[in-house]
Amino acid sequence: MDDARWLAGLEEQAAQRLPAALFDYLVQGARDGETAAAAVGAWSSHRLLPRVLRDVTSVDASTVVLGRRTSVPFGVAPSTLQRAVHPDGELAMARAVADADGLMVVSSNAGTRFADIGATGVRWWVQCYLPSDRSLAVPLLRRAVEAGADAVVLTVDTPVVGTKYPRTPDGAVVWDSVDPEIVRVNFEPGYDDAPGSGKALDLGPRDIEWLATTTGLPVVVKGVLRADDATRAVEAGAAAVWVSNHGGRQLDRAVPTAAVLESVATALSSQAQVYVDGGVRTGIDVVTALALGADHVFLGRLPLYALVEGTGGVARMLREMAAQTVDALRLCGAIDVRDARGLTGPVPATTP
Repeated sequence: MDDARWLAGLEEQAAQRLPAALFDYLVQGARDGETAAAAVGAWSSHRLLPRVLRDVTSVDASTVVLGRRTSVPFGVAPSTLQRAVHPDGELAMARAVADADGLMVVSSNAGTRFADIGATGVRWWVQCYLPSDRSLAVPLLRRAVEAGADAVVLTVDTPVVGTKYPRTPDGAVVWDSVDPEIVRVNFEPGYDDAPGSGKALDLGPRDIEWLATTTGLPVVVKGVLRADDATRAVEAGAAAVWVSNHGGRQLDRAVPTAAVLESVATALSSQAQVYVDGGVRTGIDVVTALALGADHVFLGRLPLYALVEGTGGVARMLREMAAQTVDALRLCGAIDVRDARGLTGPVPATTP
């Protein structure tokens, strides 16, 4: 099977090979799943406007992210239960990303010690939710800094966890059977029982400065869908804004990221970098996101599907995505990632 067909079949492969409750957790969205279901198709609602008569003998797909160059313009978004998908979990993911000279964001709920992830040599950022008592987050953040994280990603769209309905026939929920040894291993013992450990309901711009001061790292604000919120985040000190609806897992009926990326990028102009995730499945999706103004694109579910095959599966997925991205850049007449910006055409009319 060629890599393009293999890539397109990853979700089906994961459905066949993973326990039903685990696969359900990976794919499910909040409530009726409308936002999650809309994500993939939203990218194809945009059209590319390619240049011609351009020398595309040499195409550079690398990009500079927070001052460091990576070889590909896409990275791996944070997700938990990676060790449930494959025993090597985050280590398998990290090794593949390191080999691709890419970027990986590690969930605060990861099942692998930060120090072990850092020891793979991968470039990585740590994702975090802030608790009501901010001081409880400090030990985890310090572990991440000590292990080599070079940015902190603050998730801002989860004051509460969105309601999800089990889709398995027996109503099984994966968390009922998860081994506690493969999740949240970087938290202090007893964290969940400590007063103030619940997710903060009072997140505000001040938390961006607090995180930057506490960690000494640049702060990326993840979960932004509005241009005005993006501007507020940057004014508060964010180094970058990440356009995301949490994979449709928080507020159902939230807009697809593909629908609002351009407005956020336009509002920020060159003030800060803009990243995006949500339904990205092909290199053409990546180039469409770059054309709409993204500085970097993150993959969420796709790496998890590939992780079923361990490091080799993730590596193969990254290679195919890179090949498709370069091919799409060439066909757009773009010699590098920045050259792709603005290469979007009229949105096709909807037939009544």
